Amino acid sequence: MALNARLDHRNPLVFDTHELGRRPGALQRLSRTIDAPKDLGIQGVIGVPEGAPVELDLRLESVMEGVLVTGTARALAKGECVRCLEPLELELEAEFQEMFSYPDADDRGRPKAEPADDAEDDEDMLPLEDGLFDLEPVLRDAVVLALPMQPVCQDDCPGLCSECGARLADAPDHHHEAVDIRWAALQGLAGSLEDGEKDELGDGALPSAHVDEKQEK
Repeated sequence: MALNARLDHRNPLVFDTHELGRRPGALQRLSRTIDAPKDLGIQGVIGVPEGAPVELDLRLESVMEGVLVTGTARALAKGECVRCLEPLELELEAEFQEMFSYPDADDRGRPKAEPADDAEDDEDMLPLEDGLFDLEPVLRDAVVLALPMQPVCQDDCPGLCSECGARLADAPDHHHEAVDIRWAALQGLAGSLEDGEKDELGDGALPSAHVDEKQEK
């Protein structure tokens, strides 16, 4: 997050630390239920639907260099089983801890004598802005880490039949007769011979009847 980003206190994921104060050791506990932001989870795999309730329990602690935020997020994630492709739901509980630093303090908690030269460190730092901090990037990272990369509807899900696509959990005895491709041509020939014999029988007369007729002649 850029240091000059402006935070909106009306955003449900933006929190105010003014009540906490800057005295080291001060504590504040907060609980809040918010609507899930867009794309909260692993895109295309599993995630918390946009607008779904997310329960947040936070512990804010004032330290020398900023505010240490420890919390838990709870929500219902939805996705698709990677084996059988059926929809699934998962109760999500993601824990996180992050330091939000005062803009005027260095890593040791003392006022900065001069601007930092390391631009990369500045980019990684999550700052407090006018006593406000944005929890959204922390929440997103925590949710992704808490979700399975390959969700399944059940641990022993057998998946789909590789030949016809049937869901094997619905038909435990489902199977296909194995055909040796080396005999496939002969099976086709046998079928043709059987069809030919049926045609010779015509209206269904027994072969013995034809034999009797020849003997009489």
